Amino acid sequence: MEPAILIITLLCGMLVSRVGLPPLIGYLAAGFVLFTLGIEDTSLPILQQLADLGVTLLLFSIGLKLDLKSLFKAEVWAGSSLHLIGSILFFVPVLKLLGFLGIEQLDGFSFNQLMLISFALSFSSTVFAVKVLEDSGDMQSLYGRVAIGILIMQDIFAVIFLTISKGNIPSVWAFALLLLPLARPLIYKVFDRVGHGEMLVLFGLVMALVVGAWLFEAVGLKPDLGALIVGILLAGHAKSSELAKSIYFFKELFLVAFFLTIGLNGLPTLADIGLAAILVALIPVKILMFVYLLTRFKLRSRTSLLASFNLGNYSEFGLIVAAVAAHKGWLPPEWLIIIAVALSISFLFAAPFNNNVSNIYQRFQSKLTKLERHPLHPEDRQIRIGNPRFLILGMGRIGSGAYDELRAKYTGEILGIEHKQELVDFHRNEGRNVVQGDASDTDFWVKLERAPHLELVLLAMPHHAGNLFAVQQLQKLNYEGKISAIVQYAEDAESLKESGVHTVYNLYEAAGAGFVDHVIKELLDSPPELVPGSVVASSDQPNQSAINDTTSESPS
Repeated sequence: MEPAILIITLLCGMLVSRVGLPPLIGYLAAGFVLFTLGIEDTSLPILQQLADLGVTLLLFSIGLKLDLKSLFKAEVWAGSSLHLIGSILFFVPVLKLLGFLGIEQLDGFSFNQLMLISFALSFSSTVFAVKVLEDSGDMQSLYGRVAIGILIMQDIFAVIFLTISKGNIPSVWAFALLLLPLARPLIYKVFDRVGHGEMLVLFGLVMALVVGAWLFEAVGLKPDLGALIVGILLAGHAKSSELAKSIYFFKELFLVAFFLTIGLNGLPTLADIGLAAILVALIPVKILMFVYLLTRFKLRSRTSLLASFNLGNYSEFGLIVAAVAAHKGWLPPEWLIIIAVALSISFLFAAPFNNNVSNIYQRFQSKLTKLERHPLHPEDRQIRIGNPRFLILGMGRIGSGAYDELRAKYTGEILGIEHKQELVDFHRNEGRNVVQGDASDTDFWVKLERAPHLELVLLAMPHHAGNLFAVQQLQKLNYEGKISAIVQYAEDAESLKESGVHTVYNLYEAAGAGFVDHVIKELLDSPPELVPGSVVASSDQPNQSAINDTTSESPS
């Protein structure tokens, strides 16, 4: 039956993906299909082992991407904590009421059981939120960063529960794990030397499964907690993002096994589906609670609404909590299936609502703005840019070089936009006029102050999609000045020209010419070091900067 398991899982995942939903819904469905064919999770112990590995690597990946500073923001740590408390206070009496009304799955439940279910329902889906943010290009937006921060806090709450649920008193040797940060320099040296191929993947698996999971389990702690902490320990390394990408497919593949094991627990009855539908009908309360709390922390109503809709669903971590509770006998196994069905239905509704959240905001804007508290959050106020003549989007090496060339050759105010705060601080210390903002974020353009005398916009962001998005936003703002952009590939140059960019500078095509110009300058400045017999060509033409190149076909 092994081939059937793989084929059915693949087909279900593909069918669900074709309608724009996360494949995990298909994997849950595949589990139900396999159950109807007579396959149960008890007959496939390796599947449960792979599922455990998937959860462990999920926590390790979260740790690798965790910016601890972001968790100390009030809207993140306090917002997530208050929402967790509020969700439990809301769900417990509602579930109790449903039990009184004759819902058999809740009949006779104790307060602790209702608390467990409410806790599982309080989570929002990290997988779904990240997918929506990546598809919209809003990962670095304020609302996206707030949503991801809240999700990470929820994940930490889940890990704490998983650790407590283990039930064993940790060994006295657990205190020795407090010395783990002291090994960080040694771990980083190994990290530096493992390279970029399969050795990097192997290093990640050793750190997650051995140093993290196995070591923590050996001293009586939850292995998932160990994976998360070791991931956080590695998060400060320059190659942490590369490592996260390297183990991404291992994590995703093993998580398929987790979702399959949920479906293999049994088919939902009509009563289970009905109760799951009732739970989905309660999601708007979760959304409204998020909106209210985030506006209390002085975020704009638009930012709060976008983040709240991104969090308006049930979570795979709720499934993990329910799975642990069912395994321990704290909840009937049927609740694992109920939450799985509720999770799937919530995704069905969340996807179209997230696509239309801007229209929802426009419709209720007048009511939502009444929730705002002033002064607004420092990161959510209008972006004041003064009255620049030149605007540079992206202040990396190319953007800062263009800034200096403009400053040397032209009069008028120049402004740079950069989304990394450390780069903004650096440029300001160097005397450049730079403000923080992410031009690939729709929210940036909503908050951007108008500049009536703007003549030229330079798109110096590293990703073509971001530059193309910026062009579209400039057109929506009826900008009539000139636009120039950098590209890496010829096809990107064509799409930018078709979208309305006036001049394009192809980095790869110009790299050779720029390199020769640099060598000639260095050699002419140092004639004694010329190699005998070498021939040097010279030109009276000065080097052109990126901003003066007119096409990608003839860069200088």
